[in-house]
Amino acid sequence: QVQFVESGGGVVQPGGSLTLSCAASGVSISTRYMAWYRQDPGKQRERVAFIGTGGNPNYVDNVKGRFTISRDIEKNSVHLQMNNLNPEDTAVYYCNFLGVSDTASWGPGTQVTVSL
Repeated sequence: QVQFVESGGGVVQPGGSLTLSCAASGVSISTRYMAWYRQDPGKQRERVAFIGTGGNPNYVDNVKGRFTISRDIEKNSVHLQMNNLNPEDTAVYYCNFLGVSDTASWGPGTQVTVSL
């Protein structure tokens, strides 16, 4: 059974940084495109970044230059380094396969709150 457990969220001030982690089990992340998503209450879940099987990253425009996705194949984990956070980044963050639907199985997510 595939499972993802996200961690690392918290409350930070604008301009602050956080690093999120996603521990994967039941699948080898090196064989799949992995992505980070986020969802604010009342809004649709959106993808913010993904990393390919070759390790190539891809970002949505509004996080480019601020977020960095990476993976640790030995630890079977995916990470999201987030710098220069702003209030619009406030959301619950999830990791999952790239392109997965909302009806798929999701982990608990980790809350990121950017506030003064």
